[in-house]
Amino acid sequence: MTKQNILFLTGGLLTGIILTALLAYKSAPGMMLKEAESKYNFERSVEIFEQTALEMGWKIPTVHDMQETMKNFGKDVAQMKVFELCHPEHAYEILSRDKERIVSNMMPCRVSIYEKSDGNTYISWMNTSMMGNMMGGVIADVMGVASAESEKMISAIKK
Repeated sequence: MTKQNILFLTGGLLTGIILTALLAYKSAPGMMLKEAESKYNFERSVEIFEQTALEMGWKIPTVHDMQETMKNFGKDVAQMKVFELCHPEHAYEILSRDKERIVSNMMPCRVSIYEKSDGNTYISWMNTSMMGNMMGGVIADVMGVASAESEKMISAIKK
């Protein structure tokens, strides 16, 4: 193989690596976070989502009213509520094991319902299944189940 061929192949390989890294960097946020439009207005979306989550055995330890919080800081934003969701059995599977506790900073699961300037209501959530699959083992199993259940909750209001 000539020096020119080696340089050509090396350049092609490096170009491929760089393009792959750039594509992953640009598409990662869209893969890690999901958003869907709600078929209901803000108030009804919140009501149905809360009811569905509770009916599925999930707890809602905290709801952050971001519009109210920002108002307290002198800032005006559209309606937005961020729900902290916990399923005690799923959480226990992770929190009871030393090795898996590393993902506790992503717990409880969060879902946000908000309005945009187009007047429509949206819901956003993390792709916990993808995140869990990157970790493997018990974390992947638990986050896969939690993700499927979250998707079911979200489908109750998703357009």
